Amino acid sequence: MAQFVDWDLAAATAGALGKSGPRVSYAEATDVVGDLRRLTEEAAGHVADYTGLRPQVTPPPVRVVDRRDWAGANIDGLREVIGPLVGRLAGDKQPGVVTEAIGSRLTGVQAGTVLAYLSGRVLGQYEVFSGDPGQLLLVAPNIVEVERKLGADPRDFRLWVCLHEVTHRTQFTAVPWMRAHFLGEVQAFVDASSGSEHLAERLRRGVATLADAIRDPESRTSVLDLVQTPAQRAVLDRLTALMTLLEGHAEFVMDGVGPQVIPSVDRIRAAFNRRREAGNPLEKAIRRLLGIDVKMRQYAEGRKFVHGVVERVGMEGFNKIFGSPLTLPRLEEIGDPDAWVARVHGPAGPLPAAG
Repeated sequence: MAQFVDWDLAAATAGALGKSGPRVSYAEATDVVGDLRRLTEEAAGHVADYTGLRPQVTPPPVRVVDRRDWAGANIDGLREVIGPLVGRLAGDKQPGVVTEAIGSRLTGVQAGTVLAYLSGRVLGQYEVFSGDPGQLLLVAPNIVEVERKLGADPRDFRLWVCLHEVTHRTQFTAVPWMRAHFLGEVQAFVDASSGSEHLAERLRRGVATLADAIRDPESRTSVLDLVQTPAQRAVLDRLTALMTLLEGHAEFVMDGVGPQVIPSVDRIRAAFNRRREAGNPLEKAIRRLLGIDVKMRQYAEGRKFVHGVVERVGMEGFNKIFGSPLTLPRLEEIGDPDAWVARVHGPAGPLPAAG
């Protein structure tokens, strides 16, 4: 089967173009890695106690990575899932060997360019593509760089980050069907592609657009230009609702737990919010094209939805959201917690538990 992306070249490009991390000594780096591993376990206990969600499967240990390793882990995941999905749609349009080789190399360079940019900004990630149940990644140089820029207490900031990322791990390990559901929606998006132009060509053009945006912030094309069919838009609506829920839940948990265990959490949150909102014109253009601005809105909208549901039915009532794919919120319910409560709990809904 022809290869959509030269993944090895993508990895090499990401490594070559990625920014160097902050200056740290070997002893400091060792301390950071040990600290993040320890704080991950501490955060896991806080998250379980606060949410009432307990892992049903044993997750692999957290991986504390540098920027190159983060890009490599994501390339491994994309190679595992996206490549075969796109390959299924090759159909009757098989380009020649030379043409396909050139195309896959070009896309590899472009994908590596995008990953190099992101690798300098991501603090942590629960990576679900590579294997079941997924893998928690913490990007040590980015965490150290941001805590220094914010002037934050290192222990407090690192635990704050861990609370958010461990909540994502809990979502996928306490809800065993979540990963398969998410991957199924990704496959449904690919299957919904139709029209005379092959999906792989649209994806290639999209990757090229994102790579060009890193070099030219005046570009106005959006990643949403890849969504061309009504069926794809329906899947995208479901994925948007799911990701908004997961991001908002993580924000809600970190803000709920934070004041109890992080003395400087208010200062960290205020400084971090200012950092999110700031950015030079190049940064803002790239964030829009990569969908990062959408993700920022997901944090706020999702947190408001989770807060609204918990306020109405309590944490145990909220956790019914993880009962099955049918109890996940619909996109129109994200802005209307009452609608979700009425659908899942009935028109009256249970009263919150006292205290």
